[in-house]
Amino acid sequence: MGTVVDDAASAAFQAFFAAHYGELSRLAHLLTGEIDAADDLAADALTALWHRWDRVAGADHPAAYARGVVANLARSRIRGAVRERRRIALVWAPCGPGDGYATDGPDVPAVVDVQEALRRLPFRKRACVVLRHAFDLSERDTALVLGVSLGTVKSQTSRGAAELQRLLGPEPPAVAGRRTAGGR
Repeated sequence: MGTVVDDAASAAFQAFFAAHYGELSRLAHLLTGEIDAADDLAADALTALWHRWDRVAGADHPAAYARGVVANLARSRIRGAVRERRRIALVWAPCGPGDGYATDGPDVPAVVDVQEALRRLPFRKRACVVLRHAFDLSERDTALVLGVSLGTVKSQTSRGAAELQRLLGPEPPAVAGRRTAGGR
């Protein structure tokens, strides 16, 4: 009988993996800004979920739980990177702007600007903005993923979006002009 349960659990996990791996990897990429680390973080999160699959499968929102694991792993990675950069800065001269920030994927200036602005946000603001706007999660689902109150999600999302807008600067005149012309 144990094999049947194990086979059923394995099949359920494989289905969950297939349905959510891409989303979890994308979330990790948006939270860390590191495309190379995103797959590793998603895989680490899914490995952790597999070890607790009996509890995860019985949860009300297994996907939300998985997003929370990715968010926690991303936070740990960022903290570790910050500590490592501080140690390196004590030994070596600081690098010039942009050093070490190679981007894979499309070389679209707007995407690069948004990614850089996201990296500059504190983790909780970044997580709220990414989950709300890139993943279209509700405020309630975002609160569930991050383990914070609904009010925290509202304030952090609002402040994070305002900070992103400030970091990204005003719209180029050509874009603003098209909107004005189109609105007449």
